[in-house]
Amino acid sequence: MVDRNLIREFSIDDSELEATFASIVAETAETGGLDSLYEETSKSFETGNILTGVVLRREGDDVLLDVGCKSEGMVPFSEWEQGEEAPAPGQKIEVLLEEFDDAQGVILLSRRKAKRIRDWEKVISTRKEGDVVSGQVQRKIKGGLLVDIGVNVFLPASQVDIRRPADIGDYIGRTVECVILKIDEARRNIVVSRRKLIEDQREKLKKSLLSQLKVGELRKGTVKNIADFGAFVDLGGIDGLLHITDMSYGRINHPSEMVKMDDEIEVMVLAVDLEKEKIALGLKQKHPSPWDMVEQKYPVGTRVHGEVVNVMTYGAFVRLEQGIEGLVHISEMSWTKRVNHPSELVQIGDQVDVVVLGINKEKQEISLGMKQTQPNPWDQVAERYPIGAEIDGTVRNLTNYGAFIEIEEGIDGLLHVSDMSWTRKISHASEMLQKGDKVRCQVLSVDQQRKRIALGLKQLQQDPWTDEIPAKYHPGKVVNGTVTKLTNFGVFVQLEPNLEGLLHISELSDQKVENPEQIVKVGDQIEVKILRVDTADRKIGLSRKLNAPIEEEVVEGAAKEGDATVLPREELKGGRDGGQSGPLFSMDQTEP
Repeated sequence: MVDRNLIREFSIDDSELEATFASIVAETAETGGLDSLYEETSKSFETGNILTGVVLRREGDDVLLDVGCKSEGMVPFSEWEQGEEAPAPGQKIEVLLEEFDDAQGVILLSRRKAKRIRDWEKVISTRKEGDVVSGQVQRKIKGGLLVDIGVNVFLPASQVDIRRPADIGDYIGRTVECVILKIDEARRNIVVSRRKLIEDQREKLKKSLLSQLKVGELRKGTVKNIADFGAFVDLGGIDGLLHITDMSYGRINHPSEMVKMDDEIEVMVLAVDLEKEKIALGLKQKHPSPWDMVEQKYPVGTRVHGEVVNVMTYGAFVRLEQGIEGLVHISEMSWTKRVNHPSELVQIGDQVDVVVLGINKEKQEISLGMKQTQPNPWDQVAERYPIGAEIDGTVRNLTNYGAFIEIEEGIDGLLHVSDMSWTRKISHASEMLQKGDKVRCQVLSVDQQRKRIALGLKQLQQDPWTDEIPAKYHPGKVVNGTVTKLTNFGVFVQLEPNLEGLLHISELSDQKVENPEQIVKVGDQIEVKILRVDTADRKIGLSRKLNAPIEEEVVEGAAKEGDATVLPREELKGGRDGGQSGPLFSMDQTEP
């Protein structure tokens, strides 16, 4: 029951109060009684509920509101943004109940949080996944950006653009359009993507553009990416590749020399692959190719001036004009110099004279020569070095077959091992000469076409086989010698320095010998008889047999057994057992 004494204290007319009280009681009875009314009132003041309050006044840093409770609620004045209209007494605002203690008279409210909840509810009710939304980028957070579309939503860094920008912070303050990827109502979280929106838009534009593109037409586009092999150009919905080889007829080391990021350029459509959705673009094709008139402008044999633009191990590239380069092969750089690398003669940037040697218009290749601008010294070699002339040179290289003697820079002659000594058997040129030795030789032959000169060293001396050796070692003479080598067909015996004879296995003993090692060893001093001296083939035949027959003259028609020269039995004279005799041998003989 309502205390009537309390009513009298407010000086309210009894009849009016009773009527009001009767009305409240009647209404309360219809809705479930006073208990229900109290329960609903208590629920509205639970923490986390949104209440509607009336602004009473501002006290210090707080704004006081009447939210229907005996205590006044407080909202921090800082929740009103700078520049926003200040709250006025009597103004109704929605607030979130953060803390409620009626007994202590504490009611803490938040206008900002209530607004966020209402904004979220509004977005949820009007937006769904897949919708396109627009908002301003607020700030950069871990992993992406916050975008205000009425509420702050998350834009991951990977979804900012098709190609992730270097710094996503550059988007702060910009208004962007995105598509909603996911809505999480429980966590009040929305993820959006600008990239997907762009990709969807580009996909529509791509299909339309592909159906319109024609090979040979010119299109304007924007450079979107640059790689080592070329640049990608956005034609307005689809990217085309401008390859580095299609940028210029001239030499380009990197595409950045021709285009820059975000450049707007005009390109020619070279090819369209509808199935793979690929487009090839060109810049140089907008202008005539300098190769169209190359044969008329640079006929073979023409001497021209150019600039060295690249040096490789195999030659140097020379630019004759913008877009036209030719190769000077390393073999075409000098008539005489031994060029190990083109950099020994030219460097990038050098101005050089060259002669056009050949043109392949289809492959766009020009062969050039540098040495052709100078006289060929080999044209005068035969005149300057006639056969029989004595020349001085330097040993440049040694091989097992001879020595190369440099007569002058770039011109070598070959001194063969067989032309080094009349009597000495030489296996390698190093036995006679060393690199850097100064030698005098005789010119034996000159082949200008093959660029070869044959030289001789022994020809400067008298041939001992003509007089000296036949006089000293006549058939029948017994001499001492040293065993130098054993073979399966006989023994080499040194009679004097640089002079050897062959003691055939059949002449080692009166008995049959299977292996020369059974009789002699290398280094043994032995006594031998001269069987034969062949001055034509420079051979001396030896024997250890007591009654071995000798030959006074050279026998023609000798047969070969291994590498030793063996006389036919029927032509041997006065030999024991049918006249058998050993073979003759010279320093030119080689073992089998």
